[in-house]
Amino acid sequence: MNESSIKSSENGLREFLRAGEQAGARYRFASLGRTPQGTAGTQLARTAGESMEFMEHRDYQPGDDLRRMNWSAYARSDKLVVKVFRQEVCPHFDLIIDGSRSMDLEGTDKLAAALGLSAALSCAAENSGYSRRVFLTQEGCHPVRGGTDRPPAWQGLEFSSPQNPADAFRIQLPRLRPHGVRVLVSDLLWLGNPMDVLNPLSDRSAATLVLQVLAREDVDPGQTGNHRLVDRETGTTLDLMIDRPGLERYQSNLNRHQQAWRSACRQLGATFISLVAEDVCHDWDLSALVRAEILTM
Repeated sequence: MNESSIKSSENGLREFLRAGEQAGARYRFASLGRTPQGTAGTQLARTAGESMEFMEHRDYQPGDDLRRMNWSAYARSDKLVVKVFRQEVCPHFDLIIDGSRSMDLEGTDKLAAALGLSAALSCAAENSGYSRRVFLTQEGCHPVRGGTDRPPAWQGLEFSSPQNPADAFRIQLPRLRPHGVRVLVSDLLWLGNPMDVLNPLSDRSAATLVLQVLAREDVDPGQTGNHRLVDRETGTTLDLMIDRPGLERYQSNLNRHQQAWRSACRQLGATFISLVAEDVCHDWDLSALVRAEILTM
């Protein structure tokens, strides 16, 4: 790719982010999560802070402040435990964007919708007074440069990784803040147990949202006949004759895959929403997120 193409690509990504930011400007987060509220709109997080309000004990971990050790409990049980106190902190939003190749599906609005929705959610978080951090899955999960700034300032967004988010989580987990609101934006089009991603994503979260973004052709591959299928993750191709029963099997498999994610999200108290990219980009209507009680005016 030459320099002019790179600049054009970067400008295109920023246009998607600006469109989403504009769509999210009138929204804020609904009352998400289960974390108790503190003063001045802050939340009470379950971290060892300077507050003297005792909350619970937990097992000692290397690096814990020895001043928090409950020596009386140790004398009784021969078990090392530390005292945990409540600490008032600002509410926090962690956004994880799928950086795999399948998100940049040629001839579709998938990437535009994924980035626009990410920007809209980040804008709503800012409107709600949340601190923010953005991660991109590549060879592991890495913070996006400028991810605490407005979305058009995000840098290093590349959608060329052969790794899906589950692989990225196995390589390096994102450093998620405890008791924050967490969102994964992905097409979820890989095989495997959803819990591989959902367990670390929802661990000690106040609220978790899985936002599936599919292209129209992901949902409805279209006409029967001869097709060349290209695996965006590996680059391999496969020439197939697709008939009507084949399309029906594909759609049945997709429905089962989505149901597996819905069930896993329900089990962990997370929210699952699936959107079609072309519908999102048509008018940037975020009413689906409002109906799910993620956003509010």
